[in-house]
Amino acid sequence: MTRPATAGPLPGPAAGTAPLVIACALTVERLALRTGTRAPADTPTRVLRTGMGPEAADRAVAEALRDPALARAGVVATGFCAGLGAGMHPGDLVVADEVRDPRGVTRCAEAGVLAAAVARAVPGRTVHTGPLTGCDHVVRGAERARLRSQGAVAVDMESAATLYTARLAGPRPVAAVRVVVDAPEHELVRIGTVRGGISAFRVLRAVIPAFYEWHRSSLLPRR
Repeated sequence: MTRPATAGPLPGPAAGTAPLVIACALTVERLALRTGTRAPADTPTRVLRTGMGPEAADRAVAEALRDPALARAGVVATGFCAGLGAGMHPGDLVVADEVRDPRGVTRCAEAGVLAAAVARAVPGRTVHTGPLTGCDHVVRGAERARLRSQGAVAVDMESAATLYTARLAGPRPVAAVRVVVDAPEHELVRIGTVRGGISAFRVLRAVIPAFYEWHRSSLLPRR
């Protein structure tokens, strides 16, 4: 489902200094994340490059979260994705309310809060919310249409594995935010060699403040 994100005020900072892990697969994604907004002083942050594919994401996240310093860490899976819906464009954003893979469904924490924060971070960009599905290969044509018919709004290779493994390592807030580089009407061959890939890099770099707003909100006690 695509809907405008609300722009209401976010809750104030939560007590505690739980760290945040921001996981991506590609070197170009990590470059965008490292050259974007700096982490707040009160939020220890680790940018984790997992490598491509669900198996690589499983291994990298499991290894990282063995660190006792990350026992309470929130985890955001981010980077680029393929949009599944007609009318999606490179530079659009996807905020998952759940991620899916053959092992099941992982619900994302405070997806509405995150979508609103994303809309504020990159005003003028379209924010899509809904299920994000995982796959172990690049999706094209009929397979893209099939995934869309199952309700997914986008597909990538690492988000579902990242969040599944993060939850397996212990209770924690998890989320996924992806930037569309490939859509039914805008298929790409190489990220970064066409205008859509460059636009997505800039959007990914700009959206980082939304991760910290979501992280603070996710730490607040719920009534």
